[in-house]
Amino acid sequence: MGKQVLLINDLPGYGEVALAAMMPILTHIGHHIYNLPTALVSNTLDYGKFEILDTTDYMIHTLDVWRALNFSFDAVSTGFIVTEKQAEMIREYCVEERKKGTLIFVDPIMGDEGHLYNGLTDQTVAGLRNLISAADFMVPNYTEASFLAGVPYKEEGTTEPEIKDLLLRLHEISRGSVIITSAKVDGKNAVAGYDAKLDKFFLIHFSLIPMRFPGTGDIFSAVFMGGVLHGKTMKDAASHAMDTVRRMIEKNLGSREPFKGIPIETCLEVLD
Repeated sequence: MGKQVLLINDLPGYGEVALAAMMPILTHIGHHIYNLPTALVSNTLDYGKFEILDTTDYMIHTLDVWRALNFSFDAVSTGFIVTEKQAEMIREYCVEERKKGTLIFVDPIMGDEGHLYNGLTDQTVAGLRNLISAADFMVPNYTEASFLAGVPYKEEGTTEPEIKDLLLRLHEISRGSVIITSAKVDGKNAVAGYDAKLDKFFLIHFSLIPMRFPGTGDIFSAVFMGGVLHGKTMKDAASHAMDTVRRMIEKNLGSREPFKGIPIETCLEVLD
């Protein structure tokens, strides 16, 4: 049975990332998708030149209208957030919805490879730390997890006890479940998770494919969330998401314009 899902993320004009990547995936697997753009973005940032329109005022008025109309959702997913003001507004909305039984998924997008993205600050980290406090499921990468937990990023990677400690630190902020992607654990690439419902840790190893596309994190988040909403365990949903990302990358290894991201609509059969 399909769920009513609200995606709060940016909308690119050129390229398949964020809302443009997540909407076709979740629609294909049977969910009913609604969206609230945090920004309109001219193109994926990989091109080096771009224009971003902050939609905070639109979001404030839209949420007021939706409250007046009593719109509700089975799940809310948050992605790229432009300002601390947006982060606080979205957190308040997620807290309201969580009290009604809505599941909250947060991808705290802010950095990679040990660094924050350009233009983001310690205030961004604080805003996203407040936002993850409202999450039933959070999906940071290893860099983001380190910033959110206030522990040093280790370029050489972590050990299994260290990644478990990091998962528990993040769990303590929200009391929810946690997945850390793009981690290196005891020398192996892995996705690490803590399932709060089962009180269980898991590690899923993977081989890195030497081809970079923007938007693979959005694909992972969408497939993972879709699986959880269809009743899969966290570990099974994460495994399916990892397999989907791998197969979509492999299908597009010959791409002449990887900065556009993966053309999702031509790859949907890998979800079946």
